[in-house]
Amino acid sequence: MIFDVIRKKFVQLTPEEWVRQHCIHFLLYEKHFPGSHINVEREISLHNTKKRYDIVVFYPDGSIRLIVECKAPSVLITQQTFDQIARYNLVLDATYLMVTNGMHHYFASIDTENECYRFLETIPAYDKK
Repeated sequence: MIFDVIRKKFVQLTPEEWVRQHCIHFLLYEKHFPGSHINVEREISLHNTKKRYDIVVFYPDGSIRLIVECKAPSVLITQQTFDQIARYNLVLDATYLMVTNGMHHYFASIDTENECYRFLETIPAYDKK
């Protein structure tokens, strides 16, 4: 078990949860996002099906800054992983996307005009927008 500082409870420490917890700490302590702006494992409706995102970071106005998709370290990051987070973004409309398996991290901004990702070195640190 590991204590999740966002959900404020102990959760089962699976390989994917290990990645999720490291990512949460990265967002809190490296990028300085307020914990109150972070949601973990919430359900969304997508094309009449229920899906569950890993991490979402909100701007103070409630719009979504970042969606994070976490995979276990043994899972390769593929186009399918990006397709999954892109589908979530159809509903959530985030400014940035992050995909990680704990070993490899990919960051992108969304170029809606050209309908593509713009890969980044990292995501910007917290700002109030």
